[in-house]
Amino acid sequence: MSRKPARVFLIPKGIALAACALLAAAAIFGVVHVPAAITAATAARQLPIYSVDRPAEDGKKYCAISFDAAWGNEDTQTLIDILHQYQVKATFFLVGDWVDKYPESVQALHEAGMEVMNHSNHHDHYNALSADQIIADVTACNDKVKAITGVAPTLIRCPYGEYDDHVISAIRSMGMEPIQWDVEPPAAE
Repeated sequence: MSRKPARVFLIPKGIALAACALLAAAAIFGVVHVPAAITAATAARQLPIYSVDRPAEDGKKYCAISFDAAWGNEDTQTLIDILHQYQVKATFFLVGDWVDKYPESVQALHEAGMEVMNHSNHHDHYNALSADQIIADVTACNDKVKAITGVAPTLIRCPYGEYDDHVISAIRSMGMEPIQWDVEPPAAE
């Protein structure tokens, strides 16, 4: 069987250089951008705790009740009384400014056996803050709560329910867990 001679393609020098430059640019772009895109596409978004669904030791189903305290305290004692009447414990997420204004309410919640946790120091938009600013804000509220109750908060509800990966990372770097909610009652009229 006879072999065909190899074909040689001649390309003008300018076109060959342009093709090499284009291939080099594509290779550099792929090395620089594709791994970042793959990492971003495969990285799991960090989420706060929305709910816990686990069987209780007694086989019953339970729900967690929580309240955010950021403005007035006129209903605090009423809430404590109602919860006590039904032997219910709840978690109260307090803003540091509220703690400053109503330390007696913070103490009353703690003495009633309620969990007193963090809802930020000034109710700022955490998504707009740096990690260092978030940590400083959370720490300030934790310190205020601990000064009154003797117990440092371990949970935080982010102001406005806003969070992103950097907010969750900053909070978890402090050994705290961010908590959201999964059912919101209709607004009182």
